[in-house]
Amino acid sequence: MHMRFLLPLSIILMTGGTATVASETADLLLVHGKIITVDEAFSIQSGMAIKGDRILALGTESSLQPYRDGNTQVIDLHGKAVMPGLIDSHGHPAAAAVTEFDHPIPTMETIPDVLNYIRSRAAVLEEGQWIWVSQVFLTRLKEERYPTRAELDAAAPKNPAVFQTGPDASVNTLALQASGIGKGWKVDDGGPGYAETDPNTGEPTGILRSCTRYLKYESPLKRPSEEEHLAKLRELFADYNRVGITGVSERDADESEVTLYQKLHQRNQLTVRAYLSRHVDTIQPVEKIREAVAAVAQSPLYKGDDWLRMGAIKVYMDGGMLTGSAFMREPWGISQLYNISDPQYRGLRFIPEEKFLPLVEACLENRVQFTAHSVGDGAVHAIIDGFAAFRNRFDIRGQRPVICHSNFMSAEAVRRAAELGICMDIQPAWLYLDGRTLTNHFGYERLAWFQPLRSLFAAGAMAGGGSDHMQKIGSMKSNNFYDPWMGMYVAMTRQPRWMEKPLHPEQALTRVEAIRFYTINNAYLLFAEKDRGSLEAGKLADFIILDNDPLTCPIEEFKDIKVLAAYVGGKPVYSQS
Repeated sequence: MHMRFLLPLSIILMTGGTATVASETADLLLVHGKIITVDEAFSIQSGMAIKGDRILALGTESSLQPYRDGNTQVIDLHGKAVMPGLIDSHGHPAAAAVTEFDHPIPTMETIPDVLNYIRSRAAVLEEGQWIWVSQVFLTRLKEERYPTRAELDAAAPKNPAVFQTGPDASVNTLALQASGIGKGWKVDDGGPGYAETDPNTGEPTGILRSCTRYLKYESPLKRPSEEEHLAKLRELFADYNRVGITGVSERDADESEVTLYQKLHQRNQLTVRAYLSRHVDTIQPVEKIREAVAAVAQSPLYKGDDWLRMGAIKVYMDGGMLTGSAFMREPWGISQLYNISDPQYRGLRFIPEEKFLPLVEACLENRVQFTAHSVGDGAVHAIIDGFAAFRNRFDIRGQRPVICHSNFMSAEAVRRAAELGICMDIQPAWLYLDGRTLTNHFGYERLAWFQPLRSLFAAGAMAGGGSDHMQKIGSMKSNNFYDPWMGMYVAMTRQPRWMEKPLHPEQALTRVEAIRFYTINNAYLLFAEKDRGSLEAGKLADFIILDNDPLTCPIEEFKDIKVLAAYVGGKPVYSQS
């Protein structure tokens, strides 16, 4: 890969010398820096020697002299900080890369923004073509409500229109009619969900809860060819490198997305190391679920290599906290925002016990890592209970099951997860973007165990940090940002937007913990801690050079740290120009 290295760093090519040469000589030598190793002792070194794609040694310039010869490239860091490449534990890059392939999607912060966008689409589409607005959470709209069926009818009188937010949606009359959803309609496939109805007429209001799969959507959007999709994915990965991400976990990959990764790998075009979780549909019969799990273990990618591996499945245990469908231990509470009128309503559990236990058993038998979308504390407890049922038959800790999101927890859940070896995959973006809305609904005290990072670290539970990046290319453009510096900043400050005070600052991480959160902890979640996540002799040379010191800079500067260069396997994949 052709790279321009235009940093304020001196590159010195040594042409001679009398120093003793080690049995191996380095291809690349970094000296006079502050190398934050993230090893067990969190030691700081000033130099690092690299041979091929691996680290030979760390130490001082003098101690590394034996690894230097006339062909060694030497980078004088002039005191710059170096860290292990960052890992995003939870993203959806394959889909996110092409979100705007057909047309740019504006930022939508109000109901009028949404309706204006729908009108603009109706103006360029043919009559009857669908308009689908996705991943604009209603709780992030200033009005904090769905656009109504009537509003959608007015904005798109000749086009079926859908405003999707997580698993739920608001749709217009034409969308209901095209999908056969009318008075008396019920979900009939054994899966979750329902259509809200007017209590007086029994007619659908247009709000669909966890059943958008019934919409007879036919996309009018221009679809990328495979080559175009690959190009956009490369573009996204280049932006990941720009913010310091050298590894990512693709959560919920379908067959076509797996193929994309394989082709990039075959062409040597990956610039991030990827770990894939294969989507498994839990609506299907138990035997089909078992077969889907076994298929992952039988895949050539199951063992994979340093660049690409598929070792996990991904399922959905509950709904979302921004849609009123997360499965909670205690009732949600009456809410106009979430249209909750039942005082006993606790959200939606998607996988009943009679399916969940065979699913867990299949994962443990096949040594396929279990990962599950689980937002509410009820869902978290259900997963812990499911694995506890097999603790005498299987090595739970060795298989590292992952509860994705785990936004709402409890002291009991933290303790039991630590005991069993169940891992957490947490995205600080949810705290930053939605802390105010959640506080307004649940109250401050009920959020004492919202993303309880301090408690997890103190208990010895393994937690890794990610983004849940779902759309757009641009680290702060997505509905959930993938800038890891902002993620670490939020984990350290617990400061939501639009709130004066932090959200339970007693659950904040230290700087050291925040760095571990996005490096070695994530490597552990991906079974890669022996090769990645820290800078140690023998490990892969995945590292980043920074413009500021993350251990000493003012905390407000942390979120603005810039990556000067990123290396994967000892090769540059990004350089600031």
